[in-house]
Amino acid sequence: MRKMYMRLINREHPLPENYIPENLVDIGIPFDALPGDPKRLLEEKAAFAALELITRSHREGLNLWGVSGYRSYQRQKKLYTGSPYVAPPGTSEHQSGLALDVSCPEIHMELTEDFARTKEGIWLVRHAPLYGFILRYPANKEHITQVPYEPWHIRYVTKPLASYLSLTGITLEEYYAIQG
Repeated sequence: MRKMYMRLINREHPLPENYIPENLVDIGIPFDALPGDPKRLLEEKAAFAALELITRSHREGLNLWGVSGYRSYQRQKKLYTGSPYVAPPGTSEHQSGLALDVSCPEIHMELTEDFARTKEGIWLVRHAPLYGFILRYPANKEHITQVPYEPWHIRYVTKPLASYLSLTGITLEEYYAIQG
């Protein structure tokens, strides 16, 4: 299972249409979605890491919330419009249950670049790797990830890999290119 946490998911490395994570859970983090909504779900290990991350942010006086977690292939198919901000079905990390979009009330829970300038967005950059998350689509790496800057999109990859990527400043795509 550890390999799945580190898996590269993008247009060149899609998930199968029938892929559904085995252990999706709603861990009860503050969420901008009603109980029972599938987007509250995350893969279990990612969910516990997200709970620790968000709990710490709240202890430090911040107001970080989940906005979108798991998204099925079929849901992604309905959302896909051709926009660079919405991945084609099978290429969204949300299908893996390892990705979480976050925001805060200061920007009305919107998923915009404004999040990067909030206290929560600034805090997230420094603290996400401590809990195994990376900011998956960083600024100035669009030519590598093929996805525009998304300061709200975090992806669980394990603490060791998150620390390495954070310290080196490389993306998951660059990591896999180095690994051969």
